[in-house]
Amino acid sequence: MGKKGKKEKKGRGAEKTAAKMEKKVSKRSRKEEEDLEALIAHFQTLDAKRTQTVELPCPPPSPRDYIYYNDVYAFNLDTFTWSKLSPSGTGPTPRSGCQMSVTPQGGIVVYGGYSKQRVKKDVDKGTRHSDMFLLKPEDGREDKWVWTRMNPSGVKPTPRSGFSVAMAPNHQTLFFGGVCDEEEEESLSGEFFNDLYFYDATRNRWFEGQLKGPKSEKKKRRRGRKEEPEGGSRPACGGAGTQGPVQLVKEVVAEDGTVVTIKQVLTAPGSAGQPRSEDEDSLEEAGSPAPGPCPRSNAMLAVKHGVLYVYGGMFEAGDRQVTLSDLHCLDLHRMEAWKALVEMDPETQEWLEETDSEEDSEEVEGAEGGVDDEDSGEESGAED
Repeated sequence: MGKKGKKEKKGRGAEKTAAKMEKKVSKRSRKEEEDLEALIAHFQTLDAKRTQTVELPCPPPSPRDYIYYNDVYAFNLDTFTWSKLSPSGTGPTPRSGCQMSVTPQGGIVVYGGYSKQRVKKDVDKGTRHSDMFLLKPEDGREDKWVWTRMNPSGVKPTPRSGFSVAMAPNHQTLFFGGVCDEEEEESLSGEFFNDLYFYDATRNRWFEGQLKGPKSEKKKRRRGRKEEPEGGSRPACGGAGTQGPVQLVKEVVAEDGTVVTIKQVLTAPGSAGQPRSEDEDSLEEAGSPAPGPCPRSNAMLAVKHGVLYVYGGMFEAGDRQVTLSDLHCLDLHRMEAWKALVEMDPETQEWLEETDSEEDSEEVEGAEGGVDDEDSGEESGAED
């Protein structure tokens, strides 16, 4: 009996030990789960704070109507905060409408712009800026900047404002369009542009972007010259073979009866009144323009895989401002011809010239009446 009791007592002790161990393991497991839940909740709280949007009352931006500035601010993408820079050196004068681009070395090029100043009571004079400045870190430091005036060589754009900028291949900056305002005391007129210029920051040089024309047209022209008989002669000076400026004109009638005239002048290369050599013919082939975006300012530019896209912009016709919605593209590697992706809808545009809507409606009605009379006469003749 004694041995049996000892065995039973020993068995109960083992059970108690196993139960204690199980309880201990269960308690530890619950604690680990609680710790894990607390850790997850902690990270969720941190994430919520990081993505939380807090609205703080602040004064509105200072009025910028007719008051021009030349201050510089930097925005930190890590902290989402603004900071004002105080570069050394002489920078651009206060202005608006200037454009900026980035150099391969991390500097910022500022070009052009527009500003006004009061010359006498109720009379302002506008200034079109064509100067260029470079803003770069001083001694490689990110917290210290310096202005340097630049004097690039090459073919520079004519003074203008409202031009558009995009980064082209080979770290070049592309400039397109713009407007040159001619001001008098009581009138303002503007000349709009659709030309291309490139600025090479590596060589500090401007050059004009010229289209070469489609290759298929070049081959046809060369083939035509080869097939000319030996005794054939080229067109005489000032003859029919001499090409002058080509003007594309299109008239449409808007919904309100306004007659809209769309005009675009394409200048043909070559000098009028002088015979052309084969070299000049090759230049003609290389410089013949193709219809592209009409002159405009404030167009939207984008470059993707070496292709330039030009969308929209603005044009002024007298006191009216025309907003454009067409889309064009140009291969910057080939520089052959513009391609229209979305044509301008003339019915929604007003362009260059307009006539009185009542006169237009009378002319349109008269024209329609004449057509109806002719149609009725033809029908009666057919019946006879």
